[in-house]
Amino acid sequence: MMMHSRPPGGVPTGHVDRFARSLLPPPALWPQFDYAAAHLCDYPDRLNAAAALIDAAVAAGAGAKPVYHFGDHSWTYAHLLDRAERIARVLVEDLGLVPGNRVLLRSANSPMLVACWLAVLKAGGICVTTMPMLRARELAYIIDKAEISHALCDISLAEEMETARRQTALARIAYFTAIGDAANRDADLDRAAAAKPAGFATVPTAADDIALITFTSGTTGHPKAAAHFHRDILAAADSLPLVYRVESDEVVCGSAPMAFTYGLAAQVLYPLRFRATAALVARPAPENILAAVARHRVTSLYGVPTGYHHMLAEIGRFDVRSLRRCASAGEHLRGGLWQAWREATGIGIVNGLGMTELLSHCLSESEPVEHPGSTGRAVPGYTVCLLDDDGMPLPRGRRGRLAVRGPTGCRYLDDPERQAAFVRNGWNVTGDIMEQDEAGSFWYVDRSDDMIVSAGYNISAQEVERALAEHPDVAECAVVGVPDPVRGAILRACVVLREPRASETDAAEAIGTFVRSLIATYKCPREFRFIEALPRTATGKVQRFRLRQS
Repeated sequence: MMMHSRPPGGVPTGHVDRFARSLLPPPALWPQFDYAAAHLCDYPDRLNAAAALIDAAVAAGAGAKPVYHFGDHSWTYAHLLDRAERIARVLVEDLGLVPGNRVLLRSANSPMLVACWLAVLKAGGICVTTMPMLRARELAYIIDKAEISHALCDISLAEEMETARRQTALARIAYFTAIGDAANRDADLDRAAAAKPAGFATVPTAADDIALITFTSGTTGHPKAAAHFHRDILAAADSLPLVYRVESDEVVCGSAPMAFTYGLAAQVLYPLRFRATAALVARPAPENILAAVARHRVTSLYGVPTGYHHMLAEIGRFDVRSLRRCASAGEHLRGGLWQAWREATGIGIVNGLGMTELLSHCLSESEPVEHPGSTGRAVPGYTVCLLDDDGMPLPRGRRGRLAVRGPTGCRYLDDPERQAAFVRNGWNVTGDIMEQDEAGSFWYVDRSDDMIVSAGYNISAQEVERALAEHPDVAECAVVGVPDPVRGAILRACVVLREPRASETDAAEAIGTFVRSLIATYKCPREFRFIEALPRTATGKVQRFRLRQS
């Protein structure tokens, strides 16, 4: 297969701080990149993705158009650009940011989070957007791994942020509100930005300068840091909408946090690139998403199967007739849920599959949906196949590991072992076991590793086990995923106690509360089993399959 790749380093870097670049894997361990598709081949070598998204939209005449609805508030494209440029001034003039510095962003979805994201890129920084549910120890790992110097944080999430500051070398934190309220005495970023003059000279970064570092769960328990370039952002924005076009008259809404690449694409990249509008929801409970759909006349909804399942119970209370498209990713979409949603709304959910390492979808169904429950075919610009255990391509009808090539791909920072495991012979080889039918559609089967996918979240069993093991009553433990009709899977903690407890319910509550104080709530076990000993093989390996049995 002939691949068309662009060599790294088309023009000199725009970064002064080269730390992140120095941690990229050797080029020999990179996947093979393909920019041959017509929508990918003309990106300039000198490129700042923020300018290509927001500056270009305003220059094209979208300045007065609403870009974000958030509760009672609406921001125009021009206002978003103005906020981003003032924040960029604060970063550079007040906080001493130099191009290439890493900036941690911590917030629920909000207009100010988008403005901060754009500001960091405009200033030449590298965005590290984090889940608002993360605890201080999880934030501290990220800060240390990426040697993060600056953080911009929603004031409502200050407590864990300050705890993380005390545990790390993080030097500067600025706090903001969801809408940029300069009257809030505690929101120093809002006040500083409001005092700045308008305008900012965007740093002329190279297309292959690092723009984002996204952390994703790893099977070893330590999150992996995936680097994405400015060019990657545009490739992600331009590829999937070729499957179902994003129109400028649309209002989109999604449930995924912007720390997830799915949430970033659906609520930032697609709307800005195609001059659409997005309705942001800080707390994506089913009733809140449906209320936003009804209030803002949302046309495109991006969610995960668990979210759609919960929305079914509430949907009769809301007017959702504005919806034209519903899309799903993050976990396996079952046929029964697809049919139930179709009966309730008249819309067939478009299913797809992406991953943090790619920043984008690589597979998607099209519209109208041909095969409910499948993950569709390769997104334009990507080549997808299935490989056997020896890395050889498999014919249709056989199950194998999903392998991908395209304009984006895996670059783990400072992690050559896991880089070599993920990238093989130029392919991004995922942990997904799939099957391709005779018509060419791909169908999800299972995971090939110990990753547990629950309600769209990738969760490392080992990370949860380490938190459980810190409880003084736990002698040993193991965590497994067990099937669940709503969440796809839930975490079951199998625990051996140091001393028997009179009440297993009390023990589960005490240990669960302890674990939730250490790691994000979505990672915590929903089921506890107390056993006398973990089942092991003759060589001492835990027999996890036995722990999954009811």
